[in-house]
Amino acid sequence: MPKTATPTQRLDLQPSLVPALDALADWRLALEAQIARLEQFLSQSDLLEPNTAAASAALRRRLMTDKLVVAFVAEFSRGKSELINAIFFADAGRRILPATPGRTTMCPVELSWDGRELPSLDLLPINTRRSDITLSDWCDQRDQWHRVPLDPSDADALALALQQVTHTRKVSVEDATALGLWSDEHTADNPPLLEDGRVEVPAWRHAIINYPHPLLQRGLVVVDTPGLNAIGAEPELTLGLLPSAHAALFVLGADTGVSRSDLDIWTDHLGGQGLACFVVLNKMDTLADPLATPEEQLATIERQRQNTAQTLGISPDRVFPLSARQALAARLQGDAEALEASRLPLLEAALHTDLLPQRRRVLGRAVISGVQSLLEHATRRLRDQRRQNAEQMLELRGLRGKSAGRVTQMLERVNADTTEFERCTARLTALRAVHARLQRSALKALEADRIREAVAVLQESMGSGWFNLRARAAFAKLCATLQGQFDQAASQNAEAAQMLQALFNQLNAEFGFSLTLSPLPDLDSFKNELTLIERSYSQYFSVTRSMRLNSEAYSEQFQRMLVSKLRVVFENASGQVEEWNQAASSQIDGQFRERRRSFKRRRESLERIQGATGELEQRLHEVEAQDARLLELVDQANELGSGIRRRAERGPGEPEPASEQLSPGMATVRSDGGTRHPGAVA
Repeated sequence: MPKTATPTQRLDLQPSLVPALDALADWRLALEAQIARLEQFLSQSDLLEPNTAAASAALRRRLMTDKLVVAFVAEFSRGKSELINAIFFADAGRRILPATPGRTTMCPVELSWDGRELPSLDLLPINTRRSDITLSDWCDQRDQWHRVPLDPSDADALALALQQVTHTRKVSVEDATALGLWSDEHTADNPPLLEDGRVEVPAWRHAIINYPHPLLQRGLVVVDTPGLNAIGAEPELTLGLLPSAHAALFVLGADTGVSRSDLDIWTDHLGGQGLACFVVLNKMDTLADPLATPEEQLATIERQRQNTAQTLGISPDRVFPLSARQALAARLQGDAEALEASRLPLLEAALHTDLLPQRRRVLGRAVISGVQSLLEHATRRLRDQRRQNAEQMLELRGLRGKSAGRVTQMLERVNADTTEFERCTARLTALRAVHARLQRSALKALEADRIREAVAVLQESMGSGWFNLRARAAFAKLCATLQGQFDQAASQNAEAAQMLQALFNQLNAEFGFSLTLSPLPDLDSFKNELTLIERSYSQYFSVTRSMRLNSEAYSEQFQRMLVSKLRVVFENASGQVEEWNQAASSQIDGQFRERRRSFKRRRESLERIQGATGELEQRLHEVEAQDARLLELVDQANELGSGIRRRAERGPGEPEPASEQLSPGMATVRSDGGTRHPGAVA
């Protein structure tokens, strides 16, 4: 009987992805905490505007909830579930996902962790394919799913519960047709016809496993897909889940190489989709030949690897021959030598080396950009406050030794300046009306109605069927129309920016404001997303694919999925346009509000001086102290921001300099309302 490893032995053989994901998660959480401290510091210092606070909160949510999605794609019986067990769940001491002969995953399975929910297996009944509700909408109605509670402490019960994803049901051909799982035109993809005239179909359409595994708690999401028949039958899997994954592991059988159905999956759903793809030649142990020398066996494996790479048109470095079964057994038994022989560590090292650094770079750039924006807004506000303090100090110093009449003159001047300042608010109101009109025009070009109108034109030009010979040209025209909507929005934005810049220049010159217009939203990035959608979806309008998929049920799902995908792009673009316009308006409001405060402080100061001559020096001292505090705030805000930037650039797993180990930039509030840092001189 093979020995079973202790939990400690299994931990010693954990995949390199485990500590790497731990480090990435720790890095994300540390950045989130530092940004929260910066946000709190700016808020306490009255330097945080509402729009920048919202942007900072969104950045922190992204760091807290960021997921790394890895999709496993394969035809039936390629050992995909066993590979998932070997990489992620060997620490449970047994198989978790069903991977024994005759126990094939029949529906797409998502493994993730949401701490707001109890551990559970949620199953969406196959009959929901009859409704018009999309899979993404069903995910928002989880109370309609069949829920199976899970006990993470009982591995045997957990594995038994997960057998549900292999369940099937027998239905009539008519029902299978209504579900989109049977086609009289494309019989090659149909499930076998049973003796009683019925067919066997999956019992569930989709499964979501909420399981508190350490890797899933660290932000990993594993998507386990079924074979080609199920992939082709569920548009939302191929057009939603797979494209949103950060990496795909395409599992082949080393004994069969690239079969016809394997090549169909690669061509239709993976190759050219922009995914980071890793090809796994599983079941390498089936190539063992007792009559061949070790060198000959290695040559056979290498030949299979080269042939696979050539067939798929990728570099041989992306093809990994291995044995998932041997790797799982080795981890369960704590056998390091057998694990090395399974060659699984080579794949895990590639995932670690290629996938995680890319994710870190994306998040790091977002953090650096977000913090820079926070500091720019805070610094701009500080500069404006210091300019007003300088004016006050100059004014107060000029009153030294002056008569009461001089103070009265200064008070009259402040009142006149206030009146003149308030007079410009009428002009500002008129300009804001023009700005609001331009903003509405830009946002109107990005409304969801534009998508519905374009899709309606597409349907009208193609007639009743989505998949016909005119479909590709009509679809290209739809994409060009939507690209034009972004051009229109960009034009309106540019006009608004030109008007705002003229207004900012005028206010800066007349009132000493420090208004600065942020760069326009980059709508070209959203046009690029449209281009990627067009490239991904246009393959479904080819002659062979359109004939194969030309069913009413699939057409409806395809249309809903396309509209949903386009809506996300338009909503994100609209959000950025609105955020940019709100930032400009908020900046004006903030500086107007601060200027009114300044006039009020000056008036109150002069009125106090008018009543008591001793107030002059005291007020001057107060303004000088306030200015010194503002200088201190500048340094502290920059120190906090520099600490975040250094951590973002350093990345996870890199040693922290000793100078940063005592919570860099952590500000404390003094009893007088000021702030100081650890090590600063009070």
